Amino acid sequence: MTIRWGILGTGTIAHLLAEDLALLPNAALTAIGSRTQDRAQAFAETFDVPQQYGSYEALVGDADVDLVYVATPHSGHLPHATMALEAGHAVLCEKPLALNAEQAARLIATARRHDQFLMEAMWTRFLPVMTDVRRLVHDEQALGDVHFLRADIGVTQDFDPTHRLFDPTLGGGALLDLGVYPIAFAFDLFGPPDTLTSSAVLGETGVDEQCAAIFRYDDGPQVVWHASVRADAGRTCVLAGSQGRLHGARSWWKGAPFTLTRTDDTTDTWARPYAGNGYQFEAAHVMRCLRDGRRESPVMPLDESHRLLQLTDALRADWGVAYPPET
Repeated sequence: MTIRWGILGTGTIAHLLAEDLALLPNAALTAIGSRTQDRAQAFAETFDVPQQYGSYEALVGDADVDLVYVATPHSGHLPHATMALEAGHAVLCEKPLALNAEQAARLIATARRHDQFLMEAMWTRFLPVMTDVRRLVHDEQALGDVHFLRADIGVTQDFDPTHRLFDPTLGGGALLDLGVYPIAFAFDLFGPPDTLTSSAVLGETGVDEQCAAIFRYDDGPQVVWHASVRADAGRTCVLAGSQGRLHGARSWWKGAPFTLTRTDDTTDTWARPYAGNGYQFEAAHVMRCLRDGRRESPVMPLDESHRLLQLTDALRADWGVAYPPET
């Protein structure tokens, strides 16, 4: 069963997914939608897409599209995913699912009302090495009792108030673009925290240019994470327990190798190199869900996406960060 994809948006993330769809059998990129016909045409020529639309409305109006990938900035996720769902399409929406939990709840309700599939594109969760991490931590308990997770993620982006990372009207800042990765990692392994403390450094445009938090779980684990659009602190992570530690190499959220070091100093490394950009794994999962008649993913369920945004809402409330589209 071939799944016919339409991509809404023509930015960097749309290009990455389009490249990876070519790696999957039975995935057909059939339509591209942009705000201008010229950009849609250029994207179509690059990826040999048969249908090009100069508006998002025209894209979701294509009855030959089974699944729409929403690849617009954070502030566009609610209106664009809603448009696609109401037009009768399944939707894979770039992370985060929306700007805030209230928007996410509205989007989830729309999907359920129209009996359509919806998933947040938290692509890290579907990378092969993350299956190894979950197995080592939970199934095999290779670390023993896990007490600690540290993860950092950062880039050195030159300041530009119009850039999506610094523009509050686009949901800019480190939290929603980068911080959601370590948060989702903690959710994947331990669930939502019982208590949290946090701090943020706000920039000229009012967005969080750096943020950090400590999650505390009543049953033991502590999570410490940091995200930045101004500094690269190494982009590594480590899980530590009573029987050893599991270290994720640089750019851990992209599927970098993880090395287990036991208390006797013996080591093993899990490296799962892959072709392409890594988005093909979440795409393949979504297609399996559609073939199985599912309306949401068992790996990235909608209630978890909602809870994640409830947490980021709480963090931003403490920092005094708000986005104009919310008001």
